[in-house]
Amino acid sequence: MVGEVEASAVRSGERRLDGDKARRIIQAMRKSVGQRGAAASTFDRVAREAGVSRGLLHYYFGSKERLLAEVVRHDCEVRLEQLDKRLAGATTVEDVVKALVEQLEAFLGEDPENQAVIYELLSASRRSPEIRAELAQLYRRWRDHLAQALREKEEQGVLRLAGDPEAVASVLYALADGMGIQLLADPDWDSSKVFEFGMRMLRDLLAAPA
Repeated sequence: MVGEVEASAVRSGERRLDGDKARRIIQAMRKSVGQRGAAASTFDRVAREAGVSRGLLHYYFGSKERLLAEVVRHDCEVRLEQLDKRLAGATTVEDVVKALVEQLEAFLGEDPENQAVIYELLSASRRSPEIRAELAQLYRRWRDHLAQALREKEEQGVLRLAGDPEAVASVLYALADGMGIQLLADPDWDSSKVFEFGMRMLRDLLAAPA
């Protein structure tokens, strides 16, 4: 019966990913990848942790690669929503700096399992074109979304960007990724001086001389 339902869903292209069980599966996969890595996060293990049948994972997602891709998409939506909320009321350069720093601190302050998901998927993407495509789309969305937000702030007279909005957004994400990787690899690293220097670079990027 599960096979018939799954086949029907595949033919119609429908997946009810907004359901509670689908969300539980996504959360269970994120936790498993963070704790054990992508390779060890099997459908059997994830199904047990989500409290659902293995067949249901196949019904919703079809493959482990598609489930991992859904984890990436979900995380992307959450972080973009958080960024929008932080930037919404920014009326000065310092407001924007504060919003971006809070966004980075929130990510770095999360459970290390959540950070590990991105880096695990980067590794898994070398073997899976589907995951690689999803990660590429993820980074494109992050860059484009931040670039548009910076462009709007510049048009409002809040900022004077040191370069093209897409280039500035790419540099900001590169800085954030670099800090994240180093802190994940060395949690005891005293990054305070580096963080202060990064703040100065951030202000230079957002408030270029006239």
